Amino acid sequence: MTATELRTRPRHRETTTLRRLPEVRALRPTDEQGRVRQPTGTRTRSFVFLFAIVGVLNVIGLIMILSASTVSSMVENEGSPFGQFLRQSGWLLVGILGMVVALRIDYRQWQRLARPAYLIAVGLLLLLFIPGMGRRVNGARRWIGAGPVQIQPAEFAKLALLLFVADLLARRSRHAGDTRLTLRPVLVVLGVVIGLVMLQPNFGTSLLIFFIVFAMLVVAGVPGKSLVLVVLLALLVAAPMVAFGGYRTQRLMSFRDAWDDPLVTDYQNIQSQVAFSNGEITGAGVGQGRAKYGFLPEADTDFIYAVIGEETGFLGACVVIGLFLALGAIAVKVALNAPDRFGMLVATGIAAWILFQAFVNMGVTVGALPNTGVPLPFVSVGGSALLFTMIASGILLNIARHTP
Repeated sequence: MTATELRTRPRHRETTTLRRLPEVRALRPTDEQGRVRQPTGTRTRSFVFLFAIVGVLNVIGLIMILSASTVSSMVENEGSPFGQFLRQSGWLLVGILGMVVALRIDYRQWQRLARPAYLIAVGLLLLLFIPGMGRRVNGARRWIGAGPVQIQPAEFAKLALLLFVADLLARRSRHAGDTRLTLRPVLVVLGVVIGLVMLQPNFGTSLLIFFIVFAMLVVAGVPGKSLVLVVLLALLVAAPMVAFGGYRTQRLMSFRDAWDDPLVTDYQNIQSQVAFSNGEITGAGVGQGRAKYGFLPEADTDFIYAVIGEETGFLGACVVIGLFLALGAIAVKVALNAPDRFGMLVATGIAAWILFQAFVNMGVTVGALPNTGVPLPFVSVGGSALLFTMIASGILLNIARHTP
């Protein structure tokens, strides 16, 4: 074959074709268990449901506060029925801002702020006992500030202690069985906070703080025998405080027999149950209840659930219970699917905080528990309580963004 023939010879097409390579997808980050970690900003189902429930509870709170506080606001604000409602609306706006900020911050950043936050919380609690700093109301020194801007350091202490304990237990997760490295230091920081809160005095918040930390210790894997000893120690400390605590003893006795002193110590509990009975199944109608007309003390704060029961009936009261149960179930799911141990412990603590506080409040109003003075989360009047609960909700929402 000559050179001319080689140049003019047609080239044969390749008989084989290249196989199309499979599409290579970008690798997505996974956690320690190999589960896909959602990028920040993803609106998971847990995130959407949590956000919706928090929003609905706040709307219910504003409506019921407007209804429950009209009479007391007219007395305190010289004829205006909207005083308490407007104050709570202002705190809600601040709380929404706090929730949005917490939502935008990666929850892992809070681990670096845990220790400073705890020290600030202890400092604020100490400020209450400096003359001229703490404000005394009804015999309790729980607020600092002036005018409409007053906060309860104990509310901030809940969140700060929660973050500190989560950080400590997460960093020492490999030593969960060694109580010298986990349980003992947690009990020390817990004892400092509870001791300062009890000096106010505030037994209900102390009980709540203990339960939050206890739930986190259980989830962290601290040995069961050690936890039993912690419970026994707590009972030994709390029993004398209740038995010889003056007003705490009266509250316990009124719970034991609600008709022992119906016009003084038992009056509030009796009127709360009367409000529920008046509500029957469907309620008297929003704004149509009678308990708020001076019959039920603290109708817009600790006993707002009784107003809900009177004005929306058994059905409305069950809806509120259902919302808190749904929030707790979703928070538990978020904790189980959190990308790391710190996120799991923080989500556990926040779930325990909201659930325990809600059901203690509702238990008191229906007469199932002694009066503890604990407000209903998102619903009761209370500026600093609402603010820090909303911030905690924002942190929980951020963890939900990272879960599958």
